[in-house]
Amino acid sequence: MDLVVTAKEIKGHCPTFKVGDSFTLKAGYQLVSEIPVCMHALAALMPYYNALRVSEPAQWGLDGKQDKTKAYIHCPDPCDYTNGGTVVFEIAKAGQARDATRSCG
Repeated sequence: MDLVVTAKEIKGHCPTFKVGDSFTLKAGYQLVSEIPVCMHALAALMPYYNALRVSEPAQWGLDGKQDKTKAYIHCPDPCDYTNGGTVVFEIAKAGQARDATRSCG
């Protein structure tokens, strides 16, 4: 199952993502993107991406308050102490993801 990762919310200033940007993880290991992808985003996603392909977000405590089929994580940039931005990512199985502003895959 492919995953679509979308920038849902940004606190501070992210030099890479805008709200609505997305990238796709195909087959559990192929990163597909028409836009740059920040290494912080990948670091945040790394512990969960394979589990989210085959299970529900609630099993990992990542399910959304309103939509239990989607998972939520955030990048590790401590924007309160840097000039960067913390991005909240919404992760959905392909077919469950809504249209994004700048998408790929």
